[in-house]
Amino acid sequence: MAVVDFASPWWLAAGLVVLALGIGYLIAQRRRRRNTVKFANLELLDKVAPKRPGWWRHIPTALVLVGLLLLTVALAGPTADAKEPRNRAVVMLDIDVSLSMEATDVAPNRLDAAKEAAHSFVDELTPGVNLGIVSFAGIATVLVSPTTDRTVAHQAIDGLKLDERTATGEAIISSLQTIDLFSKTLPTDGTDTGPPPARIVLMTDGKRTVGRTEQDAAQRAAAAKVPVSVIAFGTDNGSITVNDEVIPVPLDTEAMQQIAQVSGGDFHQAATADELKSIYAQLGEQIGYETKQQDVSKPWLIAGTMLVVLGSAAALVITARIP
Repeated sequence: MAVVDFASPWWLAAGLVVLALGIGYLIAQRRRRRNTVKFANLELLDKVAPKRPGWWRHIPTALVLVGLLLLTVALAGPTADAKEPRNRAVVMLDIDVSLSMEATDVAPNRLDAAKEAAHSFVDELTPGVNLGIVSFAGIATVLVSPTTDRTVAHQAIDGLKLDERTATGEAIISSLQTIDLFSKTLPTDGTDTGPPPARIVLMTDGKRTVGRTEQDAAQRAAAAKVPVSVIAFGTDNGSITVNDEVIPVPLDTEAMQQIAQVSGGDFHQAATADELKSIYAQLGEQIGYETKQQDVSKPWLIAGTMLVVLGSAAALVITARIP
């Protein structure tokens, strides 16, 4: 009964009628008492008049009035925020497997930490959401087409292997193509309109080195109305060793922020495995559920009806009449 809005708020004006009835009842009680004293012989009144109930004789009327107020609220159509699972939604999880993911600035290394966090994301994602997996290094590979089967997603994450170069733009475009193809295969029941809501979650630790630009990919995502949630994973102190040469692999947060901004998504930065898990958990909640206004008039209707019935029954018992 946590009301946040009303579908028909003008019905609340009926509460003034209930208030008027309450005031009328009080006036009638005062007038009855005054008339009784005015026209009765006080010496005989106690002997001939039946003894009336005390203050509690007003309880039935109070119950009926409160019940009418609750029924007025029910007529106004109270609504409240309610979370509903996005059972038709499509999510593509793009995971960077370039050589820079071998850096140990995140223990035990970036890739292993990313795998563990990705497993948590898969487990916590709403069961009805269709999840796909893309890995990208020099090329982007769709490992799992969107499905509600989480087993294949876990298997794909376990099988991630490092490779050379970073094709960030290609990963986004491959995800968009996969979402488009999958959307065309979804059956409709006559109530669904348009493609299902979709989101790309891109986890990367470095700048693009090959393939189409992030700007181009982000613009395509914006045109397709598929926001990209970008997670920059790692620190600026990361490095890898290639042929006995230490190569710095800092984050390229500027390019990642641009992807999120252009596509209409959001940007996050994680420097530890725990931070990455936390971000995945937040995204899972945002992607898996949507907040809708839900009718909550039924509890008000039930409570109001019960009070009116209870008040009427109490009036019959106490005063032998319905107020």
